[in-house]
Amino acid sequence: MRTIIEASEKTLDQLTEMAMDLWPDNDYEELKKEFAAMLKANNQKVFLSMADNVPVAFIQLSIRRDYVEGSETSPVGYVEGIYVRPDFRRQGISKELLTKGEEWVREKGCTQMGSDIEYDNDTSYQFHLNTGFKEANRLICFIKDLE
Repeated sequence: MRTIIEASEKTLDQLTEMAMDLWPDNDYEELKKEFAAMLKANNQKVFLSMADNVPVAFIQLSIRRDYVEGSETSPVGYVEGIYVRPDFRRQGISKELLTKGEEWVREKGCTQMGSDIEYDNDTSYQFHLNTGFKEANRLICFIKDLE
């Protein structure tokens, strides 16, 4: 049986483990600290999809008040990350999490939801299109270290 719950201190380790699968270049302890702070923030939320009381997926959301590419309103709900364990994919879990996230951002006064993906992430691109997002812009960012 699957349910969706809010992430909590109790689920912090499992959340961080899944987040490391999504963002493997992060440091585990730093990411865990970020999620711990997020759990207390009013403008951020993490929901977990649970299968038999074990977290198998998450969505990380925020409320952004700065400009969001393609948006016409403010604030804007934002999908900061969404992840489903490989053995639970293709079961509609990400759509269920997105629906729950949309409910939360509506409660926060948002009428639009934003998101972004890595340029070459075709799976995520298709997910976004299939769940009602439309591409707002293509952007390649640069950084230069100054000596």
